[in-house]
Amino acid sequence: MTAAPDPFDVIVVGAGPAGSAAALAVARAGLRVALLERGPFPGSKNMYGGVIYGRVLDQVIPNWWDEIPIQRWITRRGTMILTPTQSLCLDFRSQTWAGPPYNGATALRPDFDAWLAAKAEAAGSVLVTSTVATDVVRDPSGRVVGVVTDRPDPATGASTSALRARVVIACDGVNSFIAKAAGLYPGASEQAEHTTLGVKEVLRLPRESIEQRFNLTGREGADFEVVGCTMDVPGGGFLYTNLDTISVGVVLHLPGLAASKHRPEEILAGFKAHPSIAPFVAGGEIVEYSAHLIPEGGYDQIPTLAGDGLLVAGDAAGLCLAAGVWLEGVNFAIGSGLAAGATAVEAIRSGDTTAARGLAGYRARLEANFVLADHKKLRRVPEFLLSGRAQFQYPQLTCDVVEDLFTVRNPAPKQGIARLAWKSARRSRVRLRDLARDGWTAIRSYG
Repeated sequence: MTAAPDPFDVIVVGAGPAGSAAALAVARAGLRVALLERGPFPGSKNMYGGVIYGRVLDQVIPNWWDEIPIQRWITRRGTMILTPTQSLCLDFRSQTWAGPPYNGATALRPDFDAWLAAKAEAAGSVLVTSTVATDVVRDPSGRVVGVVTDRPDPATGASTSALRARVVIACDGVNSFIAKAAGLYPGASEQAEHTTLGVKEVLRLPRESIEQRFNLTGREGADFEVVGCTMDVPGGGFLYTNLDTISVGVVLHLPGLAASKHRPEEILAGFKAHPSIAPFVAGGEIVEYSAHLIPEGGYDQIPTLAGDGLLVAGDAAGLCLAAGVWLEGVNFAIGSGLAAGATAVEAIRSGDTTAARGLAGYRARLEANFVLADHKKLRRVPEFLLSGRAQFQYPQLTCDVVEDLFTVRNPAPKQGIARLAWKSARRSRVRLRDLARDGWTAIRSYG
């Protein structure tokens, strides 16, 4: 699509969930907004293997569940702990999740992203695809007033061109070019410490086989999150059902992966071969392999969210919630995008787009809703989940306690759970003071 003449009121960089939500909010307010996408269509460059929680759309798109392009509605949710020879799974099902307003769904990002971007277009946004924003444009005061793109300039013949706007919203994902160009990101080494690599395979299986293996019917779906499955690298695994494919993958801590002697595909192969996972994926034909960086630093690692003339949302702002019990991203992207769009509208109408005043309401909006409220509540969790104790000692300890509990040793009498836990803690070399401290962290975070 041909872009409208400059200037725009707002330029949104990235047509993922955050960017399309921001563009939708701006367009519905009657301002002119350009939505830039580096791929040939929204979602074409996005790797995703998770669950979309759509309730954030309740006030934006009434009855969104009637039209959203989903694969399956999640009715089965499992949290699994693995050791090389053991597994323990908390497996929960709810038929309440099988009907409106639903809880979560698996979806293919090209379908979902295109759908949400189309909503922004229908509201008046100008979608410009196959366009990479490589830098920011500043006025003499240093305020961001646009972006440099890789599109040729038809007027001058230059290999790049600039688009101007009163506010730029960076939604261009982890390692955001725009946020970095504006100086809002920390150093590369610090950022890597709080980043993971997601590696995923999509396996094709007959729909009937998926429903039989996961005990599903109709559009019901299953979601399994796994810990203890990534060899000597901190991380986790996942397994999600689509209509006729399964998404299976691992998430690996970047520094841990770099220090190990394993390749991501080796770790993924080991996960798929585990006796508790292999029956789910057996015979699946690999139709896609992809990898993607994920920001998992949590509240304390969120970058500066606003500069003069600039807001940052979604993964570009590190707003992925990786908290063990809750692994969510798309809903936080949409929530932050909507807040960024509303803030940009207010700032433009007030005539003040500085970070100190006109755009200061952005963080206040995020603090007042679930986006930063949840991150703040769970701020201690990311560091704990990637610790050696949570990754290696506690899975073994937990599985050993359960195995001992259910092992019948007649004629010896049964032992109490406390004694079994104490013996397993000694075998796993878990120190009581660490157990107490981590237990207190869990109570403060999840309680």
